[in-house]
Amino acid sequence: MKKWRVVLSNADRKKIKMVLRSKRLSLETKKRAQILQDLDETGKDKPAPITEVMRKRGVSQNVVINARRRFDEQGVNAAIFRKKRTTPPITPKVTGEVEAHIIACACSAPPEGFSRWSMQMIADKIVLNGVIDSISDETVRLVLKKHNLGRT
Repeated sequence: MKKWRVVLSNADRKKIKMVLRSKRLSLETKKRAQILQDLDETGKDKPAPITEVMRKRGVSQNVVINARRRFDEQGVNAAIFRKKRTTPPITPKVTGEVEAHIIACACSAPPEGFSRWSMQMIADKIVLNGVIDSISDETVRLVLKKHNLGRT
């Protein structure tokens, strides 16, 4: 097993202190900064053992090992902060074009025999027009609510 080392520079220590003083950052972020402080080998005979850091910070062994590995491989920012997701996990089904069709349908005259559009009727019309493969009445409701439009 490769041993990852945590040797903090003065700039790294300053960054960790700023993180710990911040009121806007999450508890998990602050715990990772505290873990790096505990594992720092600068000026010590031996760094704190993983089991002691786990007990002191109330985290699992994997959290401590991952923080140490990320610091050694990528630096202090990667060890403290989570990586931002570049794309959403699922691409949205309703795009601006679909929203425009929903709004146009909702603002048009209702079908003959009805006084106003229901959410299900709008959803069915959008699917029949070939704008989208399938859509629920709840999604239609949320789109109309987003644009402050009720049933007309």
